[in-house]
Amino acid sequence: MKRKGKDYGPTDLTRLRTKSIAQRRSLVEVKDFARLAPAGGGFRAFERSLPNLLAARELRGLADAIARAARSGRPVVAAIGAHVIKCGASPILIDLMRRGVITALATHGAGAVHDYEVSLAGKTSEDVAEGLPSGGFGMARETASGLARAAERGAQGEGLGRALGKMILKDKNRWARYSVFATAAKLKIPATVHVAIGTDVAHMHSQISGAALGEASLVDFRILCSVVGDLEGGVWLNIGSAVVMPEVFLKALSVARNLGHRVEDFCSANLDMIQHYRPRQNVLLRPRGKGFAITGHHEIMLPMLRMMVVERMRDA
Repeated sequence: MKRKGKDYGPTDLTRLRTKSIAQRRSLVEVKDFARLAPAGGGFRAFERSLPNLLAARELRGLADAIARAARSGRPVVAAIGAHVIKCGASPILIDLMRRGVITALATHGAGAVHDYEVSLAGKTSEDVAEGLPSGGFGMARETASGLARAAERGAQGEGLGRALGKMILKDKNRWARYSVFATAAKLKIPATVHVAIGTDVAHMHSQISGAALGEASLVDFRILCSVVGDLEGGVWLNIGSAVVMPEVFLKALSVARNLGHRVEDFCSANLDMIQHYRPRQNVLLRPRGKGFAITGHHEIMLPMLRMMVVERMRDA
């Protein structure tokens, strides 16, 4: 039996229950609007000019959390993707490491590749589209040789990140001052590399040992587990890694909690050009700390965040 269509007339809106805007809670008020910073007013005036809304408010909150952790002697860990190095932000991280703000650094294999190439040649990031048709992509012999040596040394017990940083310093690479790993080795702070086999250009070369690479990276994972076990009151920054570092963090956090470390009261942040599933779940939601999600380009966000933290540390 066919159902008959219903004949709907227009709703009578004269019966709506209304209230004054004065009684309504509003999420945006003019007191939170942007202000016009004076020309030549300096960074502090610029920060004050930002709206106290959305990402600007989140960025302030993250800067507060980082400065608070640094003043309290708690860890601030930067887990970075390779693009952070490729976009020229290494000096930002290096400065914060030297100031004692960033206390540990972690990345995946591509981050190590780009950092090493920068230290050695003052350049990195080849044109993939140009080299791929001829099979020339990823064939720099020095990159593979350097990573192979670091893996062999790191597999002896100190881990891939520390071995890489010490090797850059020992070899006196010309642009070592731009290397986050060399800086970490000099400052004796943890810097770990979490390799996914087959993802990095160095893996295409015959001198790379899977045994050494795997062992050196596994040592680094266990070092990172110790870092995460001490994260209470600190900050975990996931910067530009969509998959590997969020997964590594989740496993390290589970190990730390399984071994009885209290890791509950901490802040985590995901800073990237878009917000991906794994950083949101593994860095911000599942750990159940205070989470910040800020979307934007690293080459803009990180210099701003650094200045905000530096200003807060100066005021302490």
